[in-house]
Amino acid sequence: MVSLTFTEGTFLIMAEHLSQSELDYPFKLLEYFNGFRISKAIFSACELGVFDLLLQSQKPMSAVEVAQKLGTSEDGVERLLDVLVAIEIVDVEVVQGTAFYSSTDVANQYLAKTSPKSLHDLIIYNSQTIYPLWNNLVDAVREGKNQNEKTFGLPSEEIFSAIYRSEEEMLKFMGLMNSTWVIDGHDIVTAFDLSNFKTVIDLGGCSGALARELAKEYPSSTVTVLDLPAVVQTAQRHFAQQDDTICFQEGDFFEGEIPPADLYILARIIHDWKEDKNLKLLKKIHAACPPGGGVLIAEALLFENRRGPTMVQMFSLNMLVQTEGKEHPPSHYTHLLTDAGFRDVQVCRTGKSYDAILALK
Repeated sequence: MVSLTFTEGTFLIMAEHLSQSELDYPFKLLEYFNGFRISKAIFSACELGVFDLLLQSQKPMSAVEVAQKLGTSEDGVERLLDVLVAIEIVDVEVVQGTAFYSSTDVANQYLAKTSPKSLHDLIIYNSQTIYPLWNNLVDAVREGKNQNEKTFGLPSEEIFSAIYRSEEEMLKFMGLMNSTWVIDGHDIVTAFDLSNFKTVIDLGGCSGALARELAKEYPSSTVTVLDLPAVVQTAQRHFAQQDDTICFQEGDFFEGEIPPADLYILARIIHDWKEDKNLKLLKKIHAACPPGGGVLIAEALLFENRRGPTMVQMFSLNMLVQTEGKEHPPSHYTHLLTDAGFRDVQVCRTGKSYDAILALK
């Protein structure tokens, strides 16, 4: 795993080529304009249970059969299925003039709710929570603050009051985090050799998905998730696994004490908050950390020139719409950790959605 850099010139050349090719006909622009429709088609198929039905079916199904099983209109579901075929998420075979649809391996693995690697909860959260927030993106850009009040009627300063505004919403968010670390967690916990850290606390570890990945990789380590009481109780009710080796502890790492540990994990925590709050938290962790201990941060990293990756730039825009924070390049975290008293800051770009940063005391 290596750190990748791209020059600003590279992106200027790409932009120039895009502009030149678009002058005759704006193919790429039209593709971008329609991006939200593609997202919503996938979201809707998940919410309707299309992928679960096709996975469970012993044979390809016609639109009529799908509509009957799901309680939808035949015309509506046929149009939706045809879009999913066009974007290569569903397969189709026409027999004597009738289209029969079946699920692809990708859909079975990532879109069906019953798959161990399912992104179903992530999709539901994007559809039902993030999508409404982005309807107010114009106001977020104008005002420079999140849109929780306009979207959900909750104060913009209390971001987790909005995220956890009901048990149903808490479950959606926890499902999102669970989906994230089921597919990205292994890359985070193997970005560095963490075998020397015998006690690990995942601060704000939510459902425990990342902690489980770490416990699997380092079975001799004791791994604990510390989160708010309501989150811990929900995690134990809905996300516990029979072979769990991780522990849960109720607490508030911002307001309460931080228990002693060799390694602390902050996964998708720093990007939620403003710098002064993050620095205060990191100094608190540094004070609790023994000599030789450390902190592992998992975040999506911008390039140093902030010209990409595009997905991370989109994440940062989402932070504007939903939280107080933003995404940063590696140098920001290096300075933040150094200011908090940490040393030997190492950065690993995983090549996936999230990257890893390790710093020692």
